[in-house]
Amino acid sequence: MSDVKHLETPLTQEKLKTLKAGDNVLISGVIYTGRDAAHKKMVEALEQGVELPFDMKDQIIYFVGPTPAKEGQVIGSAGPTTSGRMDAYSPKLIAQGLTGMIGKGLRSSEVVEAMKEHGAVYFGAIGGAGALIAKRIVSAEVIAYPELGTEAVRRLVVKDFPAIVIIDHEGTNLYEKGKAQYRKD
Repeated sequence: MSDVKHLETPLTQEKLKTLKAGDNVLISGVIYTGRDAAHKKMVEALEQGVELPFDMKDQIIYFVGPTPAKEGQVIGSAGPTTSGRMDAYSPKLIAQGLTGMIGKGLRSSEVVEAMKEHGAVYFGAIGGAGALIAKRIVSAEVIAYPELGTEAVRRLVVKDFPAIVIIDHEGTNLYEKGKAQYRKD
């Protein structure tokens, strides 16, 4: 697949500006995990002036609550969570420098506006492929909110994690482009 872009983290503004909606990417490096419970805690921490579990600048958050690892595995099944559950929190984290999010499904107009204003992209991962995605995770370590169990914030090291750019930094949305193609009769 020569049309696949290889992307190394951190996801700087320079790198994300080369990505367009519809691009297939293989992500390698450090990414972080967080679902709605962790996002709520991080936004509350920001509001209280408490330091976040990791510096958001140029980072990617994968919306996932992995299953427990079986013996010999780094992590259990790690498929994407529906991204809309993070929409109430994402704009605040994007404003802190978050440049990438990985999940599945639609995003709100508020999230897209924050992405355009601050420079961020939204990647889609394949729902239902959690066991296969887990094979791209080289290491996993809980770094914050262990009381949340599967929803704790983890630091993952990934190698060739497959994703597609759904919404780029200009707000171009692959879902909308796809719908428009089928409306052209």
